[in-house]
Amino acid sequence: MPRYSTTIMLPACRRVTAPRARQTLSLARYASTSTKEKFRVLVIGAGSGGLTVANQIYNRFKAAGKHLNAGDVVVLDAADYHYYQPGWTLVGAGLRPKTDFRRPLASLFPPHIMHVAENVKSFHPETSSVTTTSGRTISYDSLVVAAGLKTNWDGIAGLPQALADPSSGVSSTYSYDTCDKVWRDVDALRSGNAIFTQPAGIIKCPGAPQKIMWMAWDRYQKSGRGNNIKIDFMTGMPTMFSVKKYSDVLNALRIERGIGAEFQHNLVSIDAANKKATFKKVDGSTVDRDFTLLHVAPPMGPLDFIKGTAIADPAGWVEIDQATLRHVKPEFGNIFALGDCTSLPTARTAAAITSQAPVLTENLFSVMDTGKVSSAQYDGYTSCPLLTGYGELMLTEFKYGFVPKESFANYLGDQSKRRRLFYHFKKDLFPWAYWNRMVDGKWFGPSGPFRPKFV
Repeated sequence: MPRYSTTIMLPACRRVTAPRARQTLSLARYASTSTKEKFRVLVIGAGSGGLTVANQIYNRFKAAGKHLNAGDVVVLDAADYHYYQPGWTLVGAGLRPKTDFRRPLASLFPPHIMHVAENVKSFHPETSSVTTTSGRTISYDSLVVAAGLKTNWDGIAGLPQALADPSSGVSSTYSYDTCDKVWRDVDALRSGNAIFTQPAGIIKCPGAPQKIMWMAWDRYQKSGRGNNIKIDFMTGMPTMFSVKKYSDVLNALRIERGIGAEFQHNLVSIDAANKKATFKKVDGSTVDRDFTLLHVAPPMGPLDFIKGTAIADPAGWVEIDQATLRHVKPEFGNIFALGDCTSLPTARTAAAITSQAPVLTENLFSVMDTGKVSSAQYDGYTSCPLLTGYGELMLTEFKYGFVPKESFANYLGDQSKRRRLFYHFKKDLFPWAYWNRMVDGKWFGPSGPFRPKFV
């Protein structure tokens, strides 16, 4: 069951539904009964990318004096809730309640953006249409795919069962259902082995697996438990971070703080009853580690309903031009994509979407208006606000090629230095900006509330 605006729910968990906002309910009812089956712009997914770009597209046409009608932009997503997923680390660190980071999805749609509470079953780009899970065919002039990715909880043997067991010591900040379990486990631990894992390959927010580790380390130091708890970072990746500048600093910090590490060790199974975690090394051999606390970042990959389609690359990601965010196949020139579902070689973060959305919007508007893309180009910008303790944060920012692209270096100096100001960006400013600006299409990353101007 694809759920575009959220992570995939754990099999043992049930969704809790809530009444939809009145204006969106009327739109949803209209969408389910109307004979109108073709839209100017169809957006797949109402996560960070989908909501942001749907609003920006509408606003861009309005700014050009070429107003779209209410309902010309439609978003498909059957989820009940929308989540601010970067906030889950704050929950795991005991800084915020998880309810701060969830809102009914229907409440986030303005009257002029139509919401159809269905998911996509299949794409038909040759006829500019999709088929929904209910069998309905919806056509479009332009398509934006912002469906996110799939969290493969079953990719680690024993993980779903361990997460469902309150006494297992196993938790993850990668789910709304388990992020508060992280804090309960971290805060309850008095002694033993605490292991924090990161899988090999693509995941969203690749800094998150170590963010919670740093916060746990700081919690134990400040509560007098540091000498009784051994912390290890077990990662399937070859280094601490993908950007060498930041990786070197983080590795030095790890050594300074006495945190162990094993690189290219990929978690493959969990025996919760015996508190054993099994890791596979690059040579195919395995090693078992005893744990008292185990924080897991699960493996991730492309969504099943995108894999193998005409719009996907061989790996299953929507194949788009790295600069324009338009599909690489000329015959699919009315298709664009952004965010976690794409083939873009950059870190999958909410920050990346803030820079991708205005570029996509400008190019989609230009194609619909003139038939050609504009001069707007995405340079791969992304950011990982990397918590390293309570009251400190390393604000990593980089672009394609994992080259640093720091917004504040000219004013504050090298951003590999941990700062309290950046900590409050993560804890206070970014959540506020997300709920009050970004989902409304009015937050543009490094440009803040100002829409970038493209020459």
